[in-house]
Amino acid sequence: MRILYVDDEADIREIVSMSLSLDPDITVETVSSGAEALAAVRNCLPDVILLDVMMPEMDGPTTLFRLRERPESRGVPVVFMTARTQGREIQRFKELGALGVIAKPFDPIALASDLKALLAGASAG
Repeated sequence: MRILYVDDEADIREIVSMSLSLDPDITVETVSSGAEALAAVRNCLPDVILLDVMMPEMDGPTTLFRLRERPESRGVPVVFMTARTQGREIQRFKELGALGVIAKPFDPIALASDLKALLAGASAG
């Protein structure tokens, strides 16, 4: 499974990349902005996009909107990673088209299984 992780914080990108790479079925590409995510998707379509909510210039919801405008990335599942995990915020992210939300801080050991569970739940539902 190819995952694109988008976050403006280099240390978080590194932790997420290492965490997901513990799963041999996962390859991870990381980028630091919404604009870089749009370019990366143009070059190689991932199976899922993990997207930080709060980023400068183009935030996560705006990036998701731009991804959904493009035919090639319209169907790629997007999961937000954020500290903003109150019920109404999660509902808003889902209404924007996100598959779900993984809370920050996250458990690095469980990150891959948490992501797979979200994806499995979506395909079963």
